[in-house]
Amino acid sequence: MNHTPVLAMLHTVPGLVTEMERLAADVVPGLRVLHYVDESLLRDTIARGTTPGHVRRRLVDYARYAEESGAQALLVSCSSIGEAATAARDFVSIPVLRIDAPMADLAVASGHRIGVLATLSVTLGPTTRLVQEAAQRQDKRPLISARKAEGAFDALRTGDRALHDKLVLEAFAELAGASDVVVLAQASMARVIDHTLDEPGGPTVLTSPASGMTQLSTVLRRKDS
Repeated sequence: MNHTPVLAMLHTVPGLVTEMERLAADVVPGLRVLHYVDESLLRDTIARGTTPGHVRRRLVDYARYAEESGAQALLVSCSSIGEAATAARDFVSIPVLRIDAPMADLAVASGHRIGVLATLSVTLGPTTRLVQEAAQRQDKRPLISARKAEGAFDALRTGDRALHDKLVLEAFAELAGASDVVVLAQASMARVIDHTLDEPGGPTVLTSPASGMTQLSTVLRRKDS
């Protein structure tokens, strides 16, 4: 019997909801999405400089709620709390997916010099470690460089998208010359890719929303079988 696939998504940035649902529907037609939005998860992580215990526990609560609500998987769209998402897998029977995991695998497969670009310090560490883990699985030893686009997140938080994009592009330019691949570590940075893809001779640019959705069809198909 065919069932309507159900996916839960956990966001820390409300503005991502519409775009993430559109991308998911492109990969899994007919998908029903349950959105959970909790800005405090990111806010408290930024305030502590790392993912605190109460945020990790709250993420487990969301995973359990998703499972009890009938979701076949929970996709966490915030890279800053990605390691907490990994830890939450031990407490539920449904997959808890990190939006940036496929991007890390693709980055390692695409080039030796990998640049990691973020707008938050609390994202650089988790994303860099995720790329390192992907490299270990692929038995590779890439050269990884990380850079923060200073001031970009504050600009986005105050609604100045133009300044956010400008600061991201400036930081990208500093990484690009020494990178085969540049990873945009946060989903909120994805729209900036339109300004960078057309540059001849530039590095490959990867974003988590588009690549992160590629895991859905496999995971949801497996859960439905």
